[in-house]
Amino acid sequence: MKVLLDIKDDKALHLLEVLKGLPYVKTKQLTDAKAQLMSEIREAVEEMKQIRAGKKQARDAEDFLREL
Repeated sequence: MKVLLDIKDDKALHLLEVLKGLPYVKTKQLTDAKAQLMSEIREAVEEMKQIRAGKKQARDAEDFLREL
């Protein structure tokens, strides 16, 4: 099982040391850029789910491209 945790910086080092001490837990720190990318992808997936469920209106692709 994989778990992503969002921890305050001042508490993270202590928790990482505890986790590293457990032989059945592997830890890997993410860069800020990767964490931001994962967050944005998660938001995009949630938005797509809302559109498919009819809770949110989709935008026209041409309008989106004009905005760029």
